[in-house]
Amino acid sequence: MRKSRTSGNGVQSAEPVVPAEDDEPKTRLSSVANAIRLIKSFSDNEYEIGISELSKRLHLPKSSVHRLASTLADSGMLEQNEETGKYRLGLVMFELGSLVRRKMDFSSTAKPELMALREKTGETVHMTVLGATSVIYINTLESTKSIRMTLDVGMRKPAYCTAEGKVLLAFKSPEVAEAIIGYGLPERTPKTITDPLAFQKELATVRSRGYAIDDEECEVGLRCIAAPVRDHYGNVIAAISVAGPSQRLTKKILESYATEVMESADVISKRLGYQPMSHRRIGGRL
Repeated sequence: MRKSRTSGNGVQSAEPVVPAEDDEPKTRLSSVANAIRLIKSFSDNEYEIGISELSKRLHLPKSSVHRLASTLADSGMLEQNEETGKYRLGLVMFELGSLVRRKMDFSSTAKPELMALREKTGETVHMTVLGATSVIYINTLESTKSIRMTLDVGMRKPAYCTAEGKVLLAFKSPEVAEAIIGYGLPERTPKTITDPLAFQKELATVRSRGYAIDDEECEVGLRCIAAPVRDHYGNVIAAISVAGPSQRLTKKILESYATEVMESADVISKRLGYQPMSHRRIGGRL
């Protein structure tokens, strides 16, 4: 099943609809659902729970609960108290929760500056992080203009052909970019960079000038410019971007936004504790 959606260039495009849970065989997801129910049984008031109590709450045999708990403990999601035999949430859960918290925190921290950037440019503004092979949109502020780019929070796009993705890959270790290349660089538009050497050269250019451009490389009719956001260690953890229809965002206009986008990224980075160098290169010039 597919649904229709209006993209930033005003063209209706078909998107796959994710099947509802009821569309999948229930037996396929039952163990996963029970594992989730088990994890959700813990709270501040009940930090440790034994197998018998979990069995009662989940309405499952003790043997099934024991297998679930043992599997979760093997992965670090649960820990077992050796003295009592009861289970509690493990360090992996803490790490995952901390990751979510960090993403939420810097997204909230960035929002005022993203709003200011939208006001300056009049175009849609995004904030993204890097997934395995794609960028994930964690914040999006739409342009108020009738023809605009529209993306929902949580959506993904390929990293290799987006401005945000190129920024994030340019400042990662070479192995990360090589892994992306290993997955392939399929042509999405006539302007997509599909040659590995040309792609590596593009990432070097991004590192040199401090921003990346998507000149209709991901979708015909859309252009985008992005700059990196750094944490207090100086690591690039996100990208912010300005995007819009190519008929309004000419290449000249897009380039003119480079300073605004980089300055906004710097403001967000400073709020996250990053101490930038006293001089930086803009457009290849000091």
